[in-house]
Parts: sequence; structure tokens; C-alpha cells
Amino acid sequence: MSTTPPGTLLNRELGILEFNARVLAQAADPKVPLLERLKFICIVSSNLDEFFEIRMAGLKEQLRDNPSGMTPDGLSFQQTYQLVTERTQRLVGMQYDMLQSVIFPLLEKEGVFFHLTGSWNDAQRTWARDFFLRELGPVLTPIALDPAHPFPRVLNKSLNFVVELSGTDAFGREAELAIVQAPRALPRVVKMPESLSGYPFGFVLLSSFMQGFVHELFPAIEVHGCYQFRVTRNSDLFVSEDEITDLREALQGELPTRHFGDTVRLEVSSDTPPQLARRLLLESGLGEQDLYRVSGPVNLVRLMQIPDLVDRPALKFPPHVPAAVKAFSGGVSMFDAIRQQDVLLHHPYESFSSVLDLLQLAANDPDVVAIKQTVYRTGNESLVMEALMTAARNGKEVTVVVELLARFDEETNINWAEQLENAGAHVVYGVVGHKCHAKMLLIVRRERIKSKDHKLRRYVHLGTGNYHPRTARLYTDFGLLTADETICEDVHHVFQLLTGTAGSIRLNELWQSPFTMHDQLVEHIRAEARNARAGKRARIMAKMNALLEPSIIDELYKASRAGVKIDLIVRGVCALRPGVPGLSENISVRSIVGRFLEHHRVYYFLADGEEVVYLSSADWMDRNLFRRVEVAFPVKNKALKQRVIQESLRVHLRDNASAWIMQGDGEYVHKQSKAKLQHVSQTDLLALFGNR
Repeated sequence: MSTTPPGTLLNRELGILEFNARVLAQAADPKVPLLERLKFICIVSSNLDEFFEIRMAGLKEQLRDNPSGMTPDGLSFQQTYQLVTERTQRLVGMQYDMLQSVIFPLLEKEGVFFHLTGSWNDAQRTWARDFFLRELGPVLTPIALDPAHPFPRVLNKSLNFVVELSGTDAFGREAELAIVQAPRALPRVVKMPESLSGYPFGFVLLSSFMQGFVHELFPAIEVHGCYQFRVTRNSDLFVSEDEITDLREALQGELPTRHFGDTVRLEVSSDTPPQLARRLLLESGLGEQDLYRVSGPVNLVRLMQIPDLVDRPALKFPPHVPAAVKAFSGGVSMFDAIRQQDVLLHHPYESFSSVLDLLQLAANDPDVVAIKQTVYRTGNESLVMEALMTAARNGKEVTVVVELLARFDEETNINWAEQLENAGAHVVYGVVGHKCHAKMLLIVRRERIKSKDHKLRRYVHLGTGNYHPRTARLYTDFGLLTADETICEDVHHVFQLLTGTAGSIRLNELWQSPFTMHDQLVEHIRAEARNARAGKRARIMAKMNALLEPSIIDELYKASRAGVKIDLIVRGVCALRPGVPGLSENISVRSIVGRFLEHHRVYYFLADGEEVVYLSSADWMDRNLFRRVEVAFPVKNKALKQRVIQESLRVHLRDNASAWIMQGDGEYVHKQSKAKLQHVSQTDLLALFGNR
């Protein structure tokens, strides 16, 4: 139980918004290529969508069900809601101001231009009208609002238009308002022919087509205005653990409701008249604080496709080709190489193809008898899943633990589960109530030994990130390939717990949530504190996405007071207050935001010179430590251990040009040293692996 006094934790929701402010700062940085700056603006929009769908939706539920309740940092739900709303409004305002006043003008200078309705010349208008009538009009369904046509229930995050009308229709009805919903199949961005545009890359947004030609949907009725709007809904799925008998079946019944959960946000274009905004709020069951007026497209995420449509390499990050893994060069069998020595993979600097190659090799190797793997996120198209299905068709014993409750990937994972079963694989869904977030691959191979007898040998891949080749090019993660018998035995036992049923099994090397990981972390933190009090050197370094678990924070505070030097690299939300006299003066917290998403989790304890290093997919959060199946695995090889320390900890602690330094009040200061030698950690790592 945490003994952290009130006021020593920071608010989670505000911390998430602070992280998005750091992402938005990338869009403001002139050193970042222009189209990448546009991407960062889009990433903020995507992050805010999920923030409203999950965090704000949950906050509103708490406010409704327990108005006097408090968040862990000591704020009431009402105070938190008020502060979060004010901060989000400011963040969205900054986002759109940057887009309109900085990014769009700079793009125009580079030949990338968005043709708004009012800027069309006659030829452009003729082309746009023809496109509307041919490609858009036939798909659109206008819904007039009257007693026979109530306000439609719009889909979550869908693009919609409210249209002001006047006149009398063929039935004698007075036309006032209509709603037009834009089906998701329609293109949100259309390239105008260069000969008409006058720009190499001229684009027209769907909203501009609508504003220019919505009158075509209402013949003989006068149109006074057309305004875009979007609602965001609660997207958390509820599946009763006490009542379900088949998790997949329960999820399939629940998924369709995600599009029609309770509304939590209304976005409208800035020119929407006040009376229309009030009507939309009323129909959505929202208040004024839930209204976000935006100067531009209500769904900026759709602009993420622009960099792919613009062939201007100079406006993008230089292409990155991941380095080949040296251990597998020279024609050595992958199994032989792993058996000889553990292999560390550092993505995206090193290629994820090594994992794919190993899995494909195992799928077709006649000596491989079994493959077991966990799947959390893998994508709609996946060579990983194809290899597993090939292995099953080749007669291997294939077992896949598919996490059906991986948020926003539930439908994809259900589809893969069905395909795996059809191929002959055993598919299980882990443990109800504990998401399986651990990243594990176990290969069992029958190998000949010197006596000409055969022996079953295990090979394991453990990772900090998903088996997802696309994100492996964008996220920083570690993977460990090993034939270490004690680690392989541990992984075998974890799979036993996931697929079967067993009592408590003591693992040799791995820490496992929800059983031992929290206790191991606490013990290692306390051991550093004991060493510090005994006058020995004591050091903790850790890297993760989020730090929220109160009892871990409490132990870090105690260690700091004991004299332990603690350096934390926390990409996202952090509830710990660093650098506070008498509480955490020996703790520093920094965040790295850059070209790649910092994703690996690394735990380092000096351990009286032994240097204990563990890798994991677990953040220091309640859910990871108590409500998920996670593993943390040691890096035992000394050379690989030093690589992890250098490549994931010291390189970021040395960063004096792109790091954000957290203050005790939760604010962040961008570290920009005036030193001649500037260190940007991701750039340094790209150079390091490029020279290998």
C-alpha cells in the first residue's frame, strides 16, 4: 500500500495533454521537414481522438456516477474535468493556428496547396462540380429534419454536415435543416489536375466539395449554409467477465456498439452559427464546454495521407534502411547463431526482418515440432500470421495466444483468430480479466546431438514491442533471441499458465505480472536505497512510456531521500514530481519525442556494481503490474547489457538538443544546449547503426 502523501502525484489526464503539447512542438520546429511537421499535427489529432474516446469518456462517467470523487492526485472529478477541458481547448487552438498560419503557407510555397471553395476559378469550379456529381453525389443521402425524420444518430468520428435551408418542398413541407453524413468510403482529399490547379500538388477537401455543391442535393430549395461537424463517442468496450462464456462471441456482439457510445465531444467548423452549434449540442446531449470550434477540417487525421501523395523527398525525413543483424550474416543458420550466443535486436535501427525470417524458417523447418506465440497487435496484413498459418498447415503444433481486447484492434484480432483456427492452429485468448500484453515467441526443435540421439531444444524471442512489421519501422523496441535454458523454461511455464491451468509456478529469470513483477521492482528499488544508506554507489535508470503506479512512485521517492541517483526517461504521462526538495531532489525525468516513437521499456539497477538490466513491454502503471500478463526478461550477456545501457539510457540522458526536462509542477522545458556538440539521441543512434 502506498504511503505517498497528498499532493505528491500529478494528474494523469493533464499529463497526457502535456505529452501532446510536446508532440505539437515537433510541428513547430523548423528543423523538422515540412511534411513531417504536418504529420505531427495529425498525430496530435489522432491522440486527442483516443483521449476523448477513453480518458475523457471515463472521466465523464466518474463525474456522473460519483460527483464527489477524487482522482489520485487529489483533484475532484469536477476540477479535473474543468482543467482538462481548458487545457484541451488551448491545445486545439494552438494546433489549428499552427496549421493555418504556418504549415499551410509554407506548403503553398513548396507547391502544395489546398483549394478552398471561395478560391476556385471557373475552370476549377467546373471540374469540381463534375467530380461531385459523378463521384460524391450518388453516394450521399440528405436527411431533412422534420417530425418524420428525427436527428440521425451519427457514427463516432464520422464527417457530417448540417445544412441551413429555406423553401417548400414537393410535399408542401417547410425546409429548415438537413443533415448529410459523409460515408467513410468517400475520399477526404482529392488531387486536382496540375493543369487546373496551377500547383504541382493541388488538393480539394471533401468539405470544400460539399460547401460548393451541397445545393445539388436539394433541388429547388435554397441553401443558406453548409457546416461540417463531428462527434466523438465513448469507445471503451464493456464485457462482463462474470457472464461471458465465449469471449470472441461476446466481443463480436459488443463491437458494433462502439460507433454509438455516449457522446463526449462535438467539433464544428468555426463559421457555424451559434444557433446551429446549440442545436447540435442539444441533439448530442452535450454542454457548451464540450464544444470545440476549429478553423479547418474537423478531422485532421485524414491529412495524414498528404505526405504519401506528395512526391517531395526533401520535405520528408531521409529514408531509413534498418541495419542487418550481424549475428545472422555469413551464412550461419539462425538456430546455430542463437544457440551460440544471445542476439539483441534494436528496432527500427536494426531490421525486424530477423524475427520474420526466424518464424518463416521455423514454419518450414522439418525439425521444428512446435511454435507458441502471443499476439497483441499485428495489423490487417501480417507476414507473422501468415508464417504461423504455414507452420500449422505443415503439421507443426502451433498455439497462438490472441489478445482479443487489444484496444481498437479487437476486430482485426478476431479475424486473425478465425483464420488461424481454419489453418489448424490452437487459438486461446489468455486469461479473462488480464490482457496478455507480453511479447513472446517459443520454438521447439528436435536436434541431433553428438551421440546421434535427438534432443528437444527451445528457442525464444522476447520483445518490448508488438509483432507488427509496420510499427517496427516506427517504434523503438528491443528484442532478445535466446536459447538460454532457464529463460526458455520460464517462457514455457508462462505459456502453460496462459493456455491451460496451473497453480503458482516459480520462474527462474523472468518477472511476471500480475504475480512477481511489482514485488521485484519494489525489492530492487529498496536494494538501491539500502546501498545508498550504507555509503555505497546506488543508481536507478529506467525508460518507459508512462509512470503512474503510486506504490512504485512512493518507493522511488524513498530511494531519492536515501541518496539514490535516479534518472527516468518517460515518453508520455508521469505522475511523479521530480526535483522537489525533501521529496525527489535526486530524481530527474525527461521525455524524448522525435522521428520514432520511443517505445521500449528498460529497467536498470546498479546493484552494487552487478548492473541488473531487464527489458519489458510493461510500463510502471497499475494495469501493467496488476491487471495484465506481462514479462520482464534479463539481459545476461555482458556485451549486450552494455549495448542496452548505451543505446536506450545513456544516449537519451546525453541528449542536449531534443529532450524535454520535466519540472516538479508537471511542466516541461525543452533542453536546447548552446554547446558546440549537439546530441539528438535518435540522430546519434541512426549514425551509430549506419556506420556498423
